[in-house]
Amino acid sequence: MSAWAIGLWSFPVLLALIFLRLPIGLAMLAVGFGGTWMVTGSPLMMLSQLKHLPYGTFASYSFSIIPLFLLMGQFAMLGGMSAALFRAAGAWLGHRRGGMAMAAIGASAGFGAICGSSLATAATMGQIALPELKRAGYSGRLATGTLAAGGTLGILIPPSVVLVLYAILAEQNIARLFVAAFIPGVLAAAGYVICIALYVRIFPQSGGVEPRLPYGARFRALVPVLPVLGIFLLVVGGIYGGIFTPTEAAAVGAACTFVLAWISGGLSLRLTGAALLATAQSTGMIFVIILGAAVFNGFLALTQVPQTVAQWTGAQGFSPWLVLWVVLLIYLAFGMVMDSLSMILLTVPIFYPVLAMLDFGMSAADFGIWFGILVLIVTEVGLITPPVGMNLFIINAMARDVPMSHTFAGALPFVITDLIRLAALVAFPVLTLAAVNWLG
Repeated sequence: MSAWAIGLWSFPVLLALIFLRLPIGLAMLAVGFGGTWMVTGSPLMMLSQLKHLPYGTFASYSFSIIPLFLLMGQFAMLGGMSAALFRAAGAWLGHRRGGMAMAAIGASAGFGAICGSSLATAATMGQIALPELKRAGYSGRLATGTLAAGGTLGILIPPSVVLVLYAILAEQNIARLFVAAFIPGVLAAAGYVICIALYVRIFPQSGGVEPRLPYGARFRALVPVLPVLGIFLLVVGGIYGGIFTPTEAAAVGAACTFVLAWISGGLSLRLTGAALLATAQSTGMIFVIILGAAVFNGFLALTQVPQTVAQWTGAQGFSPWLVLWVVLLIYLAFGMVMDSLSMILLTVPIFYPVLAMLDFGMSAADFGIWFGILVLIVTEVGLITPPVGMNLFIINAMARDVPMSHTFAGALPFVITDLIRLAALVAFPVLTLAAVNWLG
């Protein structure tokens, strides 16, 4: 069997291992090592990879940003910042029809700005907002669907761990990616709010209304949120202003979040240890996936599959926009069976070189930023689509009285909103690139 054929067969084999519930990192390691052995006819290259690849991968300074942003999210979660954000948003929106659900979206966006993880945002906001939504008379479908969708803002509103990984893989500027994600993130939150407003008008019994608070109480509710805003501006502004490198900004953000959580009384010595342990566990899981992807992508490079596909696509004269939509549809399909990090690490080294060869009427730097945001959007959709929508499972596990089918149905309107936003960002790249080009 030729190297090309072995490379093609590796994809169905990998998907089969994933369906058999083998962890994705181990599946990519197994297929990568096995494929390399088959192509070379000897285990020597595989053993050589074991000797130098893990150290060569994880000794990279760039990867240190991942545990720092995860630690920042842990401190934010334990420091009660999510509760403050939800109370502030509820004070301003709770008296409107669907207002508490809108408040959950606003709080998720705010928490995502200092967390960077979708799963952590969904889990944290679920604990805070789900009891309040039930008390206010919201249906199980709307409550769970809202919180699952709101959790996706954790990877869209910068800082984002997924964007960091994309930047490393595609060799893009992290600061520019963070700035580019801002407008799509605001559009996502606004789209979810509009979706809720339409939903509660079509199904009036699905949401309740809270008493209107005086303006004095509303402004007082904003006071605890100001430190969160300050941390966000310090981290993202510091990166783009050249004050910090992204890694330094992550360290500063983690330190500031720790101080804020400690002062608020939400953090103790025991909880600090728990936060460090949770960060280490999450980092270990991500690094295993990164190592598996590195081995698998090294095997694919050996088979020349990505290079051949890129050359073939360019020679066929296909419309660049057609190729882009096919790639995005593949991402949507993968999102139904794979987690976001695995999907990014597996596909970006394959798809990015193919699309980078095509002419989209923009510079290579702008294309890299624009495509990264599009990938982030379709990855976000995968978090709330069955059968492996991780946010759906996290929220449904907290709402034991809500059938999983109701949670799926509750998330469907938000998926439609995401697809409309994706189409708008594809049709109008300026929505993504305007802020980047404006800031230079």
